[in-house]
Amino acid sequence: MDTYVILRRNGWRTGDELGEAAARSTAEGEKMPDDVRWIRSYVLAEPDGSVGTVCIYQASSVEAIHRHAEAAALPVDEIIAVADTVVVRPDPVAVA
Repeated sequence: MDTYVILRRNGWRTGDELGEAAARSTAEGEKMPDDVRWIRSYVLAEPDGSVGTVCIYQASSVEAIHRHAEAAALPVDEIIAVADTVVVRPDPVAVA
């Protein structure tokens, strides 16, 4: 599987809507474990108050990502193949 970044701008009006979408994404991903694997997402605070995401996935193809997104009713604005990974520091841990 290759690694991809998926940009989803202004995908949801609220964090609750995003949570519902995440549950659908997980359920659909479990049906296609050889084709799509969700690694992590960064939630974007959009200027209009909505939320978007930058998602990191591993997938067998761009088409598999599109199939997964359609099945889970997820928006897809752009899919970019990752050439390499450079980790300078681990992701920060949210403060409670």
